[in-house]
Amino acid sequence: MEGERVVIYIDGGNIYRALFKEAIVKGTRIPAFVSTGQKVDYNKFVQFLAGNRKFEDKKYYIGIIRDFDKSEKSKKMVQAQQKFLSGLENDGFNIQRGKIVYDHKIREKGVDVKMAIDLVIGCFENKYDTAIIVSSDTDLIPAIKYAQSKGKNIEYVGFSNHTSLAMIKECDNQRILGEIELAGFIS
Repeated sequence: MEGERVVIYIDGGNIYRALFKEAIVKGTRIPAFVSTGQKVDYNKFVQFLAGNRKFEDKKYYIGIIRDFDKSEKSKKMVQAQQKFLSGLENDGFNIQRGKIVYDHKIREKGVDVKMAIDLVIGCFENKYDTAIIVSSDTDLIPAIKYAQSKGKNIEYVGFSNHTSLAMIKECDNQRILGEIELAGFIS
């Protein structure tokens, strides 16, 4: 739709698992879409998702790594994440920071809540016609339903190795990307 305003919400942890981690789908091992040493051009990726629609904002949600054990590995992880996020900010991304909890296993906290709140506030403030959600987190469904009840279009972007049937069912439009579609954003 010409003049359609879009906001893109990317769940960093979710997209990381989908692109950089090996997956098992229906008993079949699927290699990661992005190999060691390769990079994703997130600017090209969001341009592809938006098409000829008008960008209002592009947000990247991520749990921030801390140097919790003062090891060389932790220091390198913190530095690598800071460099990555600085690059995204230089490309005009609005970075929304959550927390990483280090207990029995490493978990992200607060990212899905921030995304849901932004989805609702953006709807309430009429900042978009369509919200493009790059996340398979079903915790977003109540916020999605609210935005839809106010006439907003919600587009789900998933990956062939990491999809959510609930998100496919609840969103107005769905795009499931595989190796062929992603090839233009990986170098």
